[in-house]
Amino acid sequence: MSSAAQTPDERLLRASPLRRLLGRPELGSVVGAVAVFVFFSVVADSFLRPSSLSTVLYAASTLGIMAVPVALLMIGGEFDLSAGVMVTSSALISSMFSYQMTANVWVGVGVSLLVTLAIGVFNGFMLTRTRLPSFIITLGTFLMLTGLNLGFTKLISGTVSTKSIGDMEGFPSAKKVFASQLTIGDVDLKVTLLWWAALIAVATWVLLRTRAGNWIFAVGGNDDAARAVGVPVVKTRIGLYMGVAFAAWISGQHLLFSYDVVQSGEGVGNELTYIIAAVIGGCLITGGYGSAIGSAVGAFIFGMTSKGIVYAEWNPDWFKFFLGAMLLLAALLNAWVRKRAEASR
Repeated sequence: MSSAAQTPDERLLRASPLRRLLGRPELGSVVGAVAVFVFFSVVADSFLRPSSLSTVLYAASTLGIMAVPVALLMIGGEFDLSAGVMVTSSALISSMFSYQMTANVWVGVGVSLLVTLAIGVFNGFMLTRTRLPSFIITLGTFLMLTGLNLGFTKLISGTVSTKSIGDMEGFPSAKKVFASQLTIGDVDLKVTLLWWAALIAVATWVLLRTRAGNWIFAVGGNDDAARAVGVPVVKTRIGLYMGVAFAAWISGQHLLFSYDVVQSGEGVGNELTYIIAAVIGGCLITGGYGSAIGSAVGAFIFGMTSKGIVYAEWNPDWFKFFLGAMLLLAALLNAWVRKRAEASR
């Protein structure tokens, strides 16, 4: 019997649990999350209180809602620098349309959804038609939305913030959907946790269990090769930008119904935070690698760090330093994990 006959086909070999674990993109972020949790548990006495952990989870969820679709977009090899101000745009559209039209606030919510999704389609369409880098396309959208947010708000309201819609019809029911809180025992949890969990579950299912997930990885790995084997590259990219827009709509409605007024200048700079959470969670800048669960872990690390510094009574001016250090360490750890995973195949 020849040696070739005795050697089983490597495609039929089962990967060991350790090998599969090393291949997971979120491995590094999970290790980092455990380290950050233990660290602040030791240095901050109040960190482990139920009320403190609920605050951490709230901070993580508001970031994580956006980090999930941003991670999918990065896996597809693209960026969206307009994601932060798009959240504010969504809230402003809901508020101003409802107030000016004296309509049920749910009408404004519906109009906001349509307009926000249209912004996502615009980003994806411009990217695929012009072949310009997504950095340039979405930077242009970022600047346009920033100007529109301020310009329309001052034109309609006369100030940089919207008028209060707290007394309008439909506000209480919309607040329950987008900005309510759930009480479990002595702990108050925001409804954003449910939205976040739902997005993680749907995104993970799409990536790992559907043909669309294969398309996302293929487009992020090599779009020319993906196009050659029949992957609908244009539809995939537009769909990814619509996913970011949908999450921006959810976040915008939470912003609006938490305070019933919106400042037109909010959201600037948040797009970098979403990208940081995705990178800390295992997504590669080059695309083709990452997970939705990893982005959730990255958002959780961000929430623990931002609130842990407060509970430890440190100077919050150092927060950006710690965030930058975590980003660099996460990128190095993710690169090491990926090399180990490729070497073990």
